[in-house]
Amino acid sequence: MLRLNKIVLAACVSLSALYGAASAQDATVVAKVGDVEITQSELDLAIANLDPQLAQLPDEQKKVAALSGAIDVKLLAANATAAGLQDDPEYKRRLAFIAERELHNAFFKKNVVDAVTEDEVKARYDKEIAALPKQEEVRARHILVKTEEEAKQIIADLDAGKDFIEIAKEKSTDPNKTEGGDLGYFTKGRMVPEFEEVAFALEKGAYTKTPVQTQFGFHVIRLEDKRDAPPPAFEAVEQQVRQLVMRDKYLALIEKAKTEQTIEIVDEALRKGYEEANKAEQQPEQQ
Repeated sequence: MLRLNKIVLAACVSLSALYGAASAQDATVVAKVGDVEITQSELDLAIANLDPQLAQLPDEQKKVAALSGAIDVKLLAANATAAGLQDDPEYKRRLAFIAERELHNAFFKKNVVDAVTEDEVKARYDKEIAALPKQEEVRARHILVKTEEEAKQIIADLDAGKDFIEIAKEKSTDPNKTEGGDLGYFTKGRMVPEFEEVAFALEKGAYTKTPVQTQFGFHVIRLEDKRDAPPPAFEAVEQQVRQLVMRDKYLALIEKAKTEQTIEIVDEALRKGYEEANKAEQQPEQQ
């Protein structure tokens, strides 16, 4: 079962995207169906509610698709009104449901989307970063060759004082040979186990004294640096952190509303499922 906080976070993402795309009230008339006008703000809403496949279209095609859909709606809505379908009980039931959902969304926009401040986002980022466990990363170079004999000869050349980078450029079969075999920084889990185990065990500046065999061939590895991995920059994760702040605000609103109103679930199976889902939400999420 999906955890409620994941569901809420997904809802926050979709609702904030919707309001971000179609919040401006533009009364410019873009089309007419009989005497009924279609305004730019209506078209924006139609664009925001396009089918996901159509939403991938280029902007101009997306506008045309949304306008076509809006015109179709106006045409048949006029026919439905003429036929008296506005008085149909099923229509009224669905309309009431949609009205409540839109009130929920409007309240969400006012009290969650628009209520999030930059200071709150930055504070949440700092909190999340402080809670991250330290993770070691290393920067290494390697020379990759096909045979163990070639690797042993390279180690002998290094022992004799030859330059690692120059040997890598000359003899390595890895595409990064032009960078002197530089692999950059990496954490555990990024390289094949045989390579990773040796790389993390080396001292800074040291190179392997025996060839390291992996599925790619034989490696000679030199450790360039070892450090704690830096956290992601605020700019790189700002939107994800904003969603977390929005989720917490939304959950706080829901919890407050629950204390102010009575919830009664008559169906026994649904009641148990609802209680279990809410109980799971109160527990720390497993990573």
